[in-house]
Amino acid sequence: MKKMNFTQFILIGSLVLFSVETAKPSALLGNEALKSNSSATQSIFQSRENAITRAVEKVSNSVVGINVTQVREYRQRYYTDDQFFQFLLPFAPMRKKVKSLGSGFIIDSNGFVLTNEHVVHNAIEIKVTLTDGSQHDAELVGADEISDIALLRLKDFKKLQPVQFSSDDDLIIGEWVIAFGNPFGLFDLNAKPTVTVGVISSLNQDFGKMEDRVYKDMIQTDASINQGNSGGPLVNSLGEVIGMNTFIFSGEGGSGSIGLGFAIPASRVLEIVKELRTYGKVNRSFWTGLSLGELSPRIARYLGLNSINGVIVTDVQENSPADEAGIQLYDVIYEVNGKNISRRQDILNLINASDLRGGDVLNFKIYREGRLLIFPVRLEKLN
Repeated sequence: MKKMNFTQFILIGSLVLFSVETAKPSALLGNEALKSNSSATQSIFQSRENAITRAVEKVSNSVVGINVTQVREYRQRYYTDDQFFQFLLPFAPMRKKVKSLGSGFIIDSNGFVLTNEHVVHNAIEIKVTLTDGSQHDAELVGADEISDIALLRLKDFKKLQPVQFSSDDDLIIGEWVIAFGNPFGLFDLNAKPTVTVGVISSLNQDFGKMEDRVYKDMIQTDASINQGNSGGPLVNSLGEVIGMNTFIFSGEGGSGSIGLGFAIPASRVLEIVKELRTYGKVNRSFWTGLSLGELSPRIARYLGLNSINGVIVTDVQENSPADEAGIQLYDVIYEVNGKNISRRQDILNLINASDLRGGDVLNFKIYREGRLLIFPVRLEKLN
């Protein structure tokens, strides 16, 4: 180690003192620079905030994860060790418990939660996880398989943050939307919903009947929706619920989201929930007061028709919806709600695929005495 003499020590000491003395104003400049840097950081952070991040902050605590124990039914042949006779034995109904998961969202402070019916179908146990990490038992208040909507109610909860529904049905194709949910059970990792962003790709998509469910007026979005997202909210950039995520079209082999997701519109959700909350089910009993028959070649010739397409009115009950609409005996129905009618079964198929209820309107196109007429018939609910 090189030795240092006294002169060198004094010189170095002076340099140190000089550095210490001259550092004081620099430190003050450093504080100003620190404040300036802090302001810049805050400005950058604020610039990162936008309508999407504000909507996410507004809605996240209203989203829940749902874990379900369901009973699945299937058919299997009675078992026997004899491989020849086992094919002669009948099939037996079998039941087994399976675990399933989905998403949901809180709709009021009284503990009501919305989800898809297929998430809780045949459920014997429903557990709901909130964003504070707490897990609660939930009871099924009501479920409607046709519309695929279910209403749950939490037990033993404290403070809840409900969503806000959009009061405007005037959705815009191309506007930003956010899908919240619990894909693949990720909610269980940190009790927070997963967020994906996209746009409204299309509106009023009607799929008719799919596996005993009727999907109509659906919102199409390219926001990524995957297994476990069912029942979660689809919201606009204002943080308002515009729909409920329900199903997707997946790639070959069911490989997950390919940007074709569909949500039940909020207006339909609220309409169904109102009945579920009051009655626990949806009343689809209605009447028109019409009796119909098939057209035979002889009847068609008598009425001056060139074909037997259509159905003939054989009776109209007095003071019924059909009577009040103006439909008469021997009218021939050609179309209902724009669908061609060739036989009675066509009308039944239309009713089954349309999720009709009391108060809905059917538009009948009718042939009468050489003229085609339109008669709107408002269905009357049966209690």
